[in-house]
Amino acid sequence: MSFDPKSFLANVSQRPGIYRMMGANGEVLYVGKARNLKNRLSSYFVGRAQSAKTMAMLAQVANVEVTVTASETEALLLEYNLIKQHKPRYNVTLRDDKSFPYLYISTHQEYPRISFYRGSRKLPGRFFGPYPNARATRETLQLLQKLFLLRPCSDSFFANRSRPCLQYQIKRCSGPCVRLISPEDYAQDVTDAIKVLEGRGAELVEDLARRMEQAAEQLEFERAARLRDQIHGIKSIHAAQAVTRHSKHDIDAVALYSEGGEHCVSIVFVRGGRNLGSTNFFPRAGVAEAGELLSGFLGQYYLGREAPDEIVIDQPVEDAEVLATVLSERMGRQVRIRAGVRGVRARWLEMARTNAEHGLKMRRATASTTTEQLAAVGEALGAPAVPQRIECFDVSHTMGERTVASCVVFGPQGALKSDYRRFNIEGLTPGDDYGALRQALTRRYARIKKGEVPLPDVLLIDGGPGQLAAAVAVLEELEIDGVTVAAVAKGADRRPGQERLFLAHHDLPTILPPDSPALHLIQRIRDEAHRFAIAGHRQRRAKARTQSILETVPGLGPSRRRELLRQFGGLQGVVRAGVEDLEKVHGISRKLAEAIYSTLHAGG
Repeated sequence: MSFDPKSFLANVSQRPGIYRMMGANGEVLYVGKARNLKNRLSSYFVGRAQSAKTMAMLAQVANVEVTVTASETEALLLEYNLIKQHKPRYNVTLRDDKSFPYLYISTHQEYPRISFYRGSRKLPGRFFGPYPNARATRETLQLLQKLFLLRPCSDSFFANRSRPCLQYQIKRCSGPCVRLISPEDYAQDVTDAIKVLEGRGAELVEDLARRMEQAAEQLEFERAARLRDQIHGIKSIHAAQAVTRHSKHDIDAVALYSEGGEHCVSIVFVRGGRNLGSTNFFPRAGVAEAGELLSGFLGQYYLGREAPDEIVIDQPVEDAEVLATVLSERMGRQVRIRAGVRGVRARWLEMARTNAEHGLKMRRATASTTTEQLAAVGEALGAPAVPQRIECFDVSHTMGERTVASCVVFGPQGALKSDYRRFNIEGLTPGDDYGALRQALTRRYARIKKGEVPLPDVLLIDGGPGQLAAAVAVLEELEIDGVTVAAVAKGADRRPGQERLFLAHHDLPTILPPDSPALHLIQRIRDEAHRFAIAGHRQRRAKARTQSILETVPGLGPSRRRELLRQFGGLQGVVRAGVEDLEKVHGISRKLAEAIYSTLHAGG
């Protein structure tokens, strides 16, 4: 039975609520909210002509489901949850759901730690941010370490020190682990760092100047010199970050730029009057017009994370008041959404607009280049069509230790990092690269066979004919067809541009010219797989060497491990110790000391 808009509209309520446009197969095509359901739905089926995208959606509508809510606020929240659940193809959806980084200070501890943090902010202590990217966060962290010498180390590392570490030696920490600074003086440094993060640098400079004068009067010249250096450092931070005192609030400036059916939303982050930088989003637009698109973005973005005190936008949106009310209730403080601002806020918005325009143009240029490269790769490898998904595998280990295989994925939009995977290789002879590759490919493509992961068009292997044969054998064993397989081997002297491509069922390698677009993309993908594998291997190796190696010693329990680390200042000190030195530690017998020494020096 076909959908009849006339009879449907005759019975629709005029109350607030949400509506779901449904396809013939039950797919949710679009979720929308409305202050008046009848009026909003009538705009689709009665009156003015719709955009091409809206008409394409309406042609697929087999039914419309309606949920009446008690208020616009309830409709807004329900819309957000349904979009997040169903990800309708015609809604405004965000492609990048990665959380933003913060700086975290564990203020509940006697000697608080300052650290980079990403994730749920449910830990006790203070969080500062969000920062637009990890680089900006780490740069701020390094500056604060340099100025206030706060510890960055983990709590387990901090608790097991008997002498200060390298951070103290290079003047990036005041040595609280061995109490080279009193809790009171350390707490003052923490308070000062928090003032900088809150944008109260001018106030702190005045306070530091007063303390410097007092220290000089008391002939504490070393302390006065440190306070002087802190003052200079804070002033240089202010000069570099263009601090403005027009507002002490946390503000986001949000601007939208659209061109050719593509959209970029740029957010400029202002915290405590300091511009922390910007980040760009490229929402899938669905059927939304500009104002509706921005409204949908604001809801999807801010209902999923902490909102600042004020959000300034470059054009009015219909649901701004409702969204501000919901965010205020969630945050437990007033959150304002404003358009048509002037002064410094207008300058922040102009910066956001410029970033949005530049971001979209850069994205389109990059997408165009990637599309050309994908076409060239398809031609070079003899693929039946232009590849839309390429997977590349690499294996990394050190003398066969802690082998890790990586899988990276590329498409027309570039690297698909959410699809990257690593495989810890177990149960093989150390150094068996072919076996490691077979194990990783079998695990990956067994999931592809089950339909859990999309099938790639091209499979690249970092290696030569042996690796290629191993990959082909795995695909044949799993009965997977339709994948073009190639191995990428470095040239004779391992210089870029001399790579050789080994293709299945080809006796001789293919050598592409150094200026080949196909070669450039293959090199980029191969290098990314190599980087991802090495990073995973190093993490696994470091974890094994710093955490688990003592756990493998029979009879060495947690309390004795802690005592060893405390006595020798960490694992490296234990490694350097002889049997006689180990035996002197309380609770360590001669037999246990020999077992510890043998474990730590196995193969040495």
